Amino acid sequence: MSRWFRLTPLLLLAFSLLPARTARAQTAKPEAKQPPQARVVLYRIAPGKQLDFLKWMAETEAIDKEAGVPASQVYAHTNGDSWDYMQVAPDLSNEQQAKVDEIAKKRGRKTGFPASLEFRTFIAWHTDTFVIGPVTAANLVAAASK
Repeated sequence: MSRWFRLTPLLLLAFSLLPARTARAQTAKPEAKQPPQARVVLYRIAPGKQLDFLKWMAETEAIDKEAGVPASQVYAHTNGDSWDYMQVAPDLSNEQQAKVDEIAKKRGRKTGFPASLEFRTFIAWHTDTFVIGPVTAANLVAAASK
């Protein structure tokens, strides 16, 4: 009997901690969601091709909208460095890109390498990079602290 008497407090303690652990597990924060990836592009337009470039970009926006992909954002340069336009575009999945290409073909637009060559008739140069965002500096500090 004395053996059970000594084990009783330990059993009670173990059972009292069990609900607390379960409650903590239920209230734990979900894992942080990764910010979306995007592509940032700077364009310098070839002389005399400004309007042609903008029309091409507008048609691209219409195709993207029809395909149901997130819209790109275009910024027009007004002062400073030598670029003309900056575009922030979502990083599309293979399935999304296939849908965009399908609609572009239906509209008589080139896709793949031929589209790349056509696009280069509008620009003098461009550069692009992949980024994550939008994020805040505080989000980046938190991610760096993990």
